[in-house]
Amino acid sequence: MMLRLEPRGERAALWVYGAPALALVCTVLITGAIFAILGAPPVKAIETFLLSPLDTLAGVASVLVRSAPLILIGIGLALCYRASVWNIGADGQFTVGAITGGGIALNFPHAPFALLYPAVLVAGIAGGMAYAAIVALLKLRFNASEILTSLMLTYIAQLLLVWLVTGPWRDPHGFGFPQSAMFPDAATTPDVFPGTGIHLGCLLAPLLALLVWLLMTRSTLGFQLRVLGAAPRAARYGGFSQARLTWIALLVSGGLSGLAGIIEVTGPIGQLTTSITPGYGFTAVIVAFLGRLHPVGVIFAGLLLALSYRGGDAAQISLGMPNAVTGIFQGILLFCLLGADVLILYRVRLRRRARLAPVAATERAS
Repeated sequence: MMLRLEPRGERAALWVYGAPALALVCTVLITGAIFAILGAPPVKAIETFLLSPLDTLAGVASVLVRSAPLILIGIGLALCYRASVWNIGADGQFTVGAITGGGIALNFPHAPFALLYPAVLVAGIAGGMAYAAIVALLKLRFNASEILTSLMLTYIAQLLLVWLVTGPWRDPHGFGFPQSAMFPDAATTPDVFPGTGIHLGCLLAPLLALLVWLLMTRSTLGFQLRVLGAAPRAARYGGFSQARLTWIALLVSGGLSGLAGIIEVTGPIGQLTTSITPGYGFTAVIVAFLGRLHPVGVIFAGLLLALSYRGGDAAQISLGMPNAVTGIFQGILLFCLLGADVLILYRVRLRRRARLAPVAATERAS
């Protein structure tokens, strides 16, 4: 008996949304086996990893706060990928958005909230857009792969941040630590529910996801982006400008990543440091695909991946697991999702292996 993949001939609507569920189940089982290999009871470990963060209000608030940047970046990437523009450098755009917005906060500490905070957000968005514009320019002017250029620019952004917080923007009262001064209160993202840590970005992220959904489904621009990704030749015959749509996709994605960066540093962190992101830009790639490149699906995927960050912290504290547990879970989830997506276009068949006929076997022996 052997398993074979047979083409379906059309996309299976059931597996478009069933594949993420199957991938999650497989990921939980594989992660449980890894926990057992590491010496932890698998059931207790999975419970600690996926359920314990939701036991308390503080845990739920932490998941919501961590989901905000993932959702903001994820909806921008989903828009890009719908148009077949492969932006992999959202982490760099996140970092540059934090730098540009943080620079405004540090240089105008006495400005009132009504002026300073909007200026900080606009600067963060502009920084992310400008950094994504480099990718668009290189792609359209020199035909450079946006996958490589956006990825390499991420490391440049990180090095720029390190230079700033260890050099001109280092806090003179920070005892030599590589960090900037704390941002003034007027540049701090306000809490929606005081005392919980749930800030304005937690509401802004799903709101922008809904706006992007309306853009993609109810506007001519959204239709053009979807056609460009699904049928580039039809887009050319339809008179759609590929250059214009590429610019729009990358600028929107970069702007949302920059917004995520400035909200993160003016919210939970409160200053610039060398480690303002645990890799949100790369995790958001998983968020986008797990959410089926749909802005509403990205909301739920962002919450799940935010839960994995919080669960990784809980597993470290309660079970003594290594810090890499979160990355392992996310990586397994991505591979399982890629594997499960095969079922969208193919069906699995169980076939009996054919046996050689006795006459044929005798002839071959002679």
